[in-house]
Amino acid sequence: MRNVKDLFDLSGRVAIVTGGRGRYGASIVLGLCEAGASVVIASRNGGACEEYAAELCALGHSAVGMSLDLSSDDSITALAGAVIEKYGRIDILVNNAVDRSNLVSVDGATREKLQASMSTNLNGQILLSQAVLPYMKKARRGSIINIGSMRGLDCPHFPFYPEAMREQAVNYTTEKWAMEGLTRFMAGRYGEYGIRVNSIAPGGFNPGLGDASEDGKKFVETYIEHCPLHAWAGEDDIKGPVVFLASDASAYVTGATVVMDGGWTIW
Repeated sequence: MRNVKDLFDLSGRVAIVTGGRGRYGASIVLGLCEAGASVVIASRNGGACEEYAAELCALGHSAVGMSLDLSSDDSITALAGAVIEKYGRIDILVNNAVDRSNLVSVDGATREKLQASMSTNLNGQILLSQAVLPYMKKARRGSIINIGSMRGLDCPHFPFYPEAMREQAVNYTTEKWAMEGLTRFMAGRYGEYGIRVNSIAPGGFNPGLGDASEDGKKFVETYIEHCPLHAWAGEDDIKGPVVFLASDASAYVTGATVVMDGGWTIW
């Protein structure tokens, strides 16, 4: 029987985190590094990823920054190849990136914006998973973690939003629901290779709350009031779920969703 600390240890593992310099992404990367993994930080802003990797390396962690455009097949193939060339393996993939530039309300939707959003936020996740799966299948092990949202379990509770904020993005909720289906499909398909596929459904996290508009502040107050834990998510809150799903501590967990929303979706 292994010691529980060893079960959570990611030493020697190689992880890719998309959107690794974003809101939750930076915390995901740091958590995996702290658990001992070598982390590839990937996003369209390769320079920012490289800067963050340098900061982490200065702290004694193992990280590199690479460019990735999830709307480009060539970019996806190039990233997977570069990671294999550098490390010779891919153990963990965290599909975290979100392109928010084409998120639209129903009234503002166009076919072009919907397709552009889906190209990155869902199709890109599938195609990047496709690119790393051959290496995981060969190793007969691997962990793919899809970062969904509580919006993939419910929908915006519109009565809580001030009138000016009620035109929420229909494609964000739709895409996050789709990621839950993707998680279960891939878990069922690739379990025979020892590959586990799970998702995390985080709640709200916004470090820029102090800069919010009056309507935004009103919504934040309402959110906190009605959240069972009466709090907004913090920077450390996603680290534990990610490390758990990436590590041998969750060796018998697949097709599951870890809900990390302060209890919001229990109502």
